[in-house]
Amino acid sequence: MRRAAVGTFVFLLAAPGVMAGLVPWWITGWARSSASYGVLDVVGVLLVGLGVAMVLDCFVRFVREGVGTPAPIAPTEFLVQGGLYRHVRNPMYVGVAAVILGQALVLRSTDLLWWLLVFLAAVVAFVKGYEEPALHEQFGASYDRYRAAVPGWLPRLTPWRG
Repeated sequence: MRRAAVGTFVFLLAAPGVMAGLVPWWITGWARSSASYGVLDVVGVLLVGLGVAMVLDCFVRFVREGVGTPAPIAPTEFLVQGGLYRHVRNPMYVGVAAVILGQALVLRSTDLLWWLLVFLAAVVAFVKGYEEPALHEQFGASYDRYRAAVPGWLPRLTPWRG
């Protein structure tokens, strides 16, 4: 489990850290285009906080429940279906998107909104083209049942019990 934790931490820095941290910084330099504060800032900060919490929860779950990492080169031994994964199949990507959207609101950056669209297009293509087929190959019928019951992007209100 220690190896899974170390690999997961490295992947946390390499993937979400780059997508929701380094790239937004490259785009904006963290500079705001407005000096005033208001509702957009509150919503943005809440989205960033919620997104970070979602991503961290998912990464911990990959280590504890899946005994592996989110990285394709070191996948989990078990299908992760607990916690946020009971509501939506891709909470990690949804969390990263929430962070980017929150930053766009706080920084008043349309460039970050464009980055969000690019990020989402890339993620959906990756999920459909690689991740879902790989999970089907690795976990078979249990993944198929899970996929049929839990939506990919918009959370279900009641948790799936499997």
